[in-house]
Amino acid sequence: MSRMTRRRLLLGGVGAACALPLAAASRAFAAGGTASADAPRVLTATDVHVSDYPTVEAVRWIGQTLERETGGRLKIRLYHSGQLGREAEAIDMARYGVIDITRVFSGALNNAFPLTQALCLPYVFDSVEHLRRVVDGDVGDAVLRSFESRDLVGLAIYDSSGRCFYNTKHPIAQPKDLHGLKMRVAPSDIFIRLVRLLGANPTPMSLGETFSAMETHMIDGAENNMRSFHSSRHFEAARYWSETRHSYAPDILVMSRASFLSLTPADRELLVRTARESVPVMRAKWEESETLARQGVLDHGIQANEVDLPAFRKAAEPLLEEYRQKPEIGDLYRRIRELA
Repeated sequence: MSRMTRRRLLLGGVGAACALPLAAASRAFAAGGTASADAPRVLTATDVHVSDYPTVEAVRWIGQTLERETGGRLKIRLYHSGQLGREAEAIDMARYGVIDITRVFSGALNNAFPLTQALCLPYVFDSVEHLRRVVDGDVGDAVLRSFESRDLVGLAIYDSSGRCFYNTKHPIAQPKDLHGLKMRVAPSDIFIRLVRLLGANPTPMSLGETFSAMETHMIDGAENNMRSFHSSRHFEAARYWSETRHSYAPDILVMSRASFLSLTPADRELLVRTARESVPVMRAKWEESETLARQGVLDHGIQANEVDLPAFRKAAEPLLEEYRQKPEIGDLYRRIRELA
């Protein structure tokens, strides 16, 4: 069975599974209430990453906790490895209530939810610790609240470490080493424009398409974090990893607002609390698996090198300056830097 056929079958099943709860929720809203507190509910969650990826493990932990706390009345059915499509598709499916929960890269949310742009800007964060201070505080809360404007509920922000460039050609130590390279980027204006500023040719595409694109020389490389570089097995195609750490853009767990409102107030509170409690679970798994991933790619013979960070920061400055001129983004940028 082809991947596309399988996806259509899965989506058909998910749509059918969601139809009854959504219809019941609509009737409850019309009557001025919510779904019955005793009715069992299976929430559908998606992620493009593999089964043992830290964000997948964190959502699995949420499901196990909900099932335990509600005596099996509230559960999560988790589709990992992109079984239900790309992140852009998952965002739309969540907005329209076809699925309930999805974990997505914040860059994929930039256009529809502008406050996420502040988290994706180049060199806005100095380290993972800096990012965590920010997303665990008022800035993180503001970003999560912003999803309500377009039919989503922000549940949690998961960090994903420093994003770096990797390629099939040569080490990258200076921005000039990127000149002329065709580099895969996430479909985000910030990342497209950053790569162009650095002298490379940005090629937006999904994570799942990147390996074959490098093997067939459609692109020369990409940018991502070490854990994804390893789990996607991109290291088998790209032999050069360069520690640019140009972005610490996090991952975000969001939920369909219609699905969220169809839960009882008590279940909503439990879900939000459990999602927030999953953040340290994800971080512990991330730190452990990232160490193993780094050692794994080095053992495979990947050449890793440090870069001239001041040169990269200088090259990215025009993009930062432009976004700082936007009032909301400029305010968040200032608050982020105050926590550096």
